[in-house]
Amino acid sequence: MPHITTLLAFALVSLGIVLTPGPNMIYLISRSLTQGPAAGIVSLGGVALGFVFYMLCAAFGITALLFAVPYAYDALRFAGAAYLLWMAWQALKPNGRSPFQVRKLKVDGPRKLFAMGFVTNLLNPKIAMLYLALLPQFIDPAVGSVLTQSLVLGTIQTVISVGINAVIALTAGSIAMFLGTRPTWLLVQRWLMGTVLAGLAVKLAFEARKA
Repeated sequence: MPHITTLLAFALVSLGIVLTPGPNMIYLISRSLTQGPAAGIVSLGGVALGFVFYMLCAAFGITALLFAVPYAYDALRFAGAAYLLWMAWQALKPNGRSPFQVRKLKVDGPRKLFAMGFVTNLLNPKIAMLYLALLPQFIDPAVGSVLTQSLVLGTIQTVISVGINAVIALTAGSIAMFLGTRPTWLLVQRWLMGTVLAGLAVKLAFEARKA
């Protein structure tokens, strides 16, 4: 099992990423605002299945990679740091788009909503990079099974992401109205997330190689 400090650090990364607007958040908010919170929750079910798919693929793939390829950890570490810096820039760059700028979506049935949520997550580069480049930074072969650590960390990410997105989907209308009259809050959120992600990127880049 990972150390508690590792679990908390990964939870912080997961929280920062889920609060940074991306395809999943934009789709779920747009769906909730155009078809109602129930449609957003059904779509979120598909998104959650996408998280499980990525978690299983990454867990088995990372396990094989870290044991088979010398310096694989270092390569993934620098890739993860670079990705966090890119995420920080997306949050801090001028004229960043708010996810509450609704896209018009046609009305779909539950099966289509679930499928679209799943596909949206599978095609989300933010989640792909989270599992392929960032998750390995929090795995230490010296403390136990790489597979077990991958599954534990993946479960933490899934629970945090699904929980936050569920709250957003259920309250999208109220949040959109609040932010529409208080745009300063969006700016504060962007700078806070950008600063946290940039700090984590620097920490990962200069972290000592794990044995």
